[in-house]
Amino acid sequence: MQKTSHKENPAPALVVDVDGSLLKTDLLFESFWAALGRHPLLALRALFGLCFRKAALKKRLAELANLQVLLLPQRQEVLALMARAQQEGREVLLASGADEAPVKSLSDHLGLKAGPMASDGVTNLTAERKAAALTARFGVGNFEYIGDSRADIPVWKVSAGGYVVAPDSALKKRITKAGLSLGTISIRSRIAPLLRAMRPPQWVKNILLLLPILAAHRSDLVGVMLTLWGIVIFSAAASAIYIINDLMDLSADRQHPTKRNRPFAAGEAGIAEGMCLSALLAVFALGGAAFHSLSLLGVIAVYMVLSLSYSLGLKRLRWVDISMLATLYTLRVVAGSVAAGVAMSGWLGAFVFPVFLALGSVKRLIELGKTTSDSPLPGRGYARRDRADLRNISVTSAIGAVVVYILYTYSEIAQSLYASLWEIRLAALPVALWLGRMIYRGWQGRMDYDPIVFALRDPVGLALMAVGGGLLIHAAG
Repeated sequence: MQKTSHKENPAPALVVDVDGSLLKTDLLFESFWAALGRHPLLALRALFGLCFRKAALKKRLAELANLQVLLLPQRQEVLALMARAQQEGREVLLASGADEAPVKSLSDHLGLKAGPMASDGVTNLTAERKAAALTARFGVGNFEYIGDSRADIPVWKVSAGGYVVAPDSALKKRITKAGLSLGTISIRSRIAPLLRAMRPPQWVKNILLLLPILAAHRSDLVGVMLTLWGIVIFSAAASAIYIINDLMDLSADRQHPTKRNRPFAAGEAGIAEGMCLSALLAVFALGGAAFHSLSLLGVIAVYMVLSLSYSLGLKRLRWVDISMLATLYTLRVVAGSVAAGVAMSGWLGAFVFPVFLALGSVKRLIELGKTTSDSPLPGRGYARRDRADLRNISVTSAIGAVVVYILYTYSEIAQSLYASLWEIRLAALPVALWLGRMIYRGWQGRMDYDPIVFALRDPVGLALMAVGGGLLIHAAG
């Protein structure tokens, strides 16, 4: 690399780190999750085979991932500093420990004339190695540096100063101890975005665990408390998978009108922190299930394995996608049965699965109804041409659910649980109206992206559910 003297370039260059500095994310983790989504086996082979050769690992994952760097979240404050430096006639370049391929793409997109510096598959350009490379290129004190981690301290020591991005208290102490005086860019909240990534509003879906105990007319305190414990651990398991799903869907989410605001897609939450949180939630869920019983542990484990399989590729397969959604929702009902120690009726399973299949179809109808493109949905196998088929599946499934319900009202179980059979048969009407309303609004695209969350907030739908529930309660005597 050619060394530039201070006399030839009196204004110090501005050198910008990429991971966590220019970008609100990390290219290594981005590459890993993108590669895992595209080539799961090759990504895992690279991870375990090259884990002690970091530069080679970065290059291999970058090759497998083929990142869309233009979608990656950038810091506007850093871009503003770079633009101002260019206006002042200063040299601006990227210097990153990430692999050279995505860094060069990013540099070209930003229109930087100076070629970037990055890891090349052999040399991992971080810490002292980056400091030495920049010193060889500019000389000591002839450049300002923007970084974000303790690995950047050796670089700041040979620079003319610069900025630290979103430092935590530990990094601030290290900077002070090193005798550095740096400007600060962007104070990041670390807790709130991670809490949002757990999707607490989605936990409301887990009230489905109450269905078996309600259907069995159980109201004893022990059964209720065990079901509530099941809801807690199922919520933890679901949140662990939500995080993994978001990490797998980063590129697709960034092309979505609302999902692009999710914490990881927007760069508000760190990917490494999300991975740790997901692991902790999974351990808590599995441990909590084991504390209850091996049966509940088995249900939670099956749910998590199926959810991971869904995230790894099944969600991209037409029709398999909605069948998996219905299965995952039905597992919530199974978990409620196991948690409360209530034998799950075959009638209940035969009723809820087609209901969830209908709602899964509605979920895809909503997304297709809100898109104006004829291309397949990002990360999914559906396009607008599939709308009629999805509508037909949802209608057929809804009719099947109502038929199962009506047949149930003639069963011996219903006769033993209800004093007034005509009232529970009448309850089929609000059930049918509710399903019809969900399908109609989904077809029109007039609801939020998640039909179950919408259903629990929809006044008309809640009124229909209340009527149906009231009839069942009165029929029970």
